[in-house]
Amino acid sequence: MTDNQHTLLPDVLAGPLLRRLETGRLVLWLVASRELPLQLCLQPEDEADRILKLDAHCQYLPLGRHAVLHLIDLTLEQALPQDVRIAYDLQIVENGAQRGLTDWAPHLLHEGRERADFVLRSRIDQLLHGSCRKPHHAADDGLLCADRLLAEPHDARQRPALLLMSGDQVYVDDVAGPMLCAIHQLIARLGLFDEWLEGAVVEDSQALYATPVGYYQRADLLPALKSNQTLRDKFFGGVEKPIFTSSNADNHLVTFAEMIAMYLLVWSPVPWTLIEESQPTLNEERQQRYADERQRIDAFRQSLGQAARVFAHLPTLMIFDDHDVTDDWNLSARWEQTAYGHPFSKRIIGNALLAYLLCQGWGNHPDAFEEPLQACRKLLTERQDNHLEARAQDALIDQLLHFEHWHYVLPSTPALLVLDTRTRRWRSESRLSRPSGLMDWEALCEFQQALLDHPSCIIVSPAPMFGVKLIEGIQKLFTLAGHPLLVDAENWMAHRGAASVMLNIFRHSRTPGDFVILSGDVHYSFVYRVSIRHKRASPTIWQITSSGIKNEFPHRLLGWFDRFNRWLYAPWSPLNWLTKRRRMRVAPLIPDRSRSGERLWNGAGLGQVFFDEQGRPRRILQLNADGSPPVAFGAEREAPQPRQVSISR
Repeated sequence: MTDNQHTLLPDVLAGPLLRRLETGRLVLWLVASRELPLQLCLQPEDEADRILKLDAHCQYLPLGRHAVLHLIDLTLEQALPQDVRIAYDLQIVENGAQRGLTDWAPHLLHEGRERADFVLRSRIDQLLHGSCRKPHHAADDGLLCADRLLAEPHDARQRPALLLMSGDQVYVDDVAGPMLCAIHQLIARLGLFDEWLEGAVVEDSQALYATPVGYYQRADLLPALKSNQTLRDKFFGGVEKPIFTSSNADNHLVTFAEMIAMYLLVWSPVPWTLIEESQPTLNEERQQRYADERQRIDAFRQSLGQAARVFAHLPTLMIFDDHDVTDDWNLSARWEQTAYGHPFSKRIIGNALLAYLLCQGWGNHPDAFEEPLQACRKLLTERQDNHLEARAQDALIDQLLHFEHWHYVLPSTPALLVLDTRTRRWRSESRLSRPSGLMDWEALCEFQQALLDHPSCIIVSPAPMFGVKLIEGIQKLFTLAGHPLLVDAENWMAHRGAASVMLNIFRHSRTPGDFVILSGDVHYSFVYRVSIRHKRASPTIWQITSSGIKNEFPHRLLGWFDRFNRWLYAPWSPLNWLTKRRRMRVAPLIPDRSRSGERLWNGAGLGQVFFDEQGRPRRILQLNADGSPPVAFGAEREAPQPRQVSISR
């Protein structure tokens, strides 16, 4: 890039994103084209401006020649007020002048506003949540629901306390051709760092970007070893699955630069203005696929300004699921042996985890990441020309793969516990190919300790703790047949030990009387009310699942699953006694727009939950991305009188 081209780059490429906000602490994230001298102007309602210099509170991490990550962690001497609107302006201070959001990010401001704003809620009395935001899915972006809410005139106390994103914020393993093309152009425009690729059929990242099989054929570049025969099961006419088991891995991202470019392109409209699409050379069949995907990516781009505006106005917390790294990530011990046993596949997983750390994980709980962040800084600042040093990169990846603090707790009312269900798995001892438990015994014990003596709590589990019995049964059948990867057999009931400990936690006398479990992952939405049978002081558990933000389940197939689930697991069905949760009474809440008694809602959007003073849900909505009226989950359907004593659903 010439100096003249560099001068044309915007100062801020993505952000700011509001992350963990407390009365005495503000955590913000942004990426700029250079190190920026910043100050934050805060104006609580009916108060004078507070001007805060950020130089001493900002960590600068280079991502490329013209891309610098700004991690802002500001401790406040004067606490901020709660439940009032706090206007803010993030200003670039140079040559005695200040340039604020109106100058460099007008798309982040609602009409008629000169500043963005946020509200620090004294308690969580409502929140938004969702998962699975796939850019090239045909559905509208569910983040538009949040933007429409924020744009409405309202009292500060009516603002949601948080946006919780419970997994698959990015799809690094399922990438549209036009998105991959944009990623490569952005890498070149910003000079994002290159890297060496051990164990690959290409030498380094530049060779990867230039290879003829770089589009729609990346599965050919991914490793396939004799030792991973359990991951290369032949099915559907003899097609083999490689180490990376996504059925859509044709454009699986590989390098750290590709991962970073993906985050920039899904979180901000600005990077799209820096590139001009140049379609790669493709055969006729792939040209048609590329054209279809381009229409969907173009539609996604059109609403990115509104999505970015949500992140600038609403504190956002996140946790990974599999697609943030790769499909079936850590599904079984055999998968782990194979994937981490090859340097190329290990590098791909490590790059995705490193990008997650910098773009998502750090903002959830900055204190937990001090040590790995030091290693990140060393890797990104001590380079050989524009290449990351291979040994330092591998050492950092090893450190991240053994890191055990991705989970976090928010000291809110009610308490909020966000679970890591991906890296601390309870591996099967009987057969390595069987699905691992979503959390191991030690992690579950820590989870229980964090729950003790709270009257109520909100738990974020990316996969539902109480899912659809029929679908879980199908997953079990495929597992017994030796094909767990075909159906993503990852649910809490898939591993006997993990399921038993989790259910016992709910029975503990000192754990909360009211649990709210927020989940995603499955690409449809539902609500269950759960209690323990034959126990007088049973806790009440609400399983609230909202998925996806921009994804949906195949409509006809889900309709059949819903119908057969109601028939096979009706309250009187003996099949209920074959499930691991037979001691639990699981009752579905019915969507008010259900036509024929459907319990599962299939539509992109966001979940919205309102809580009472005791931390129990008083209203549960699914907001629809297409702008149609929200869906309310109402009272459970009454069972016939003679059958009231049996397990419902």
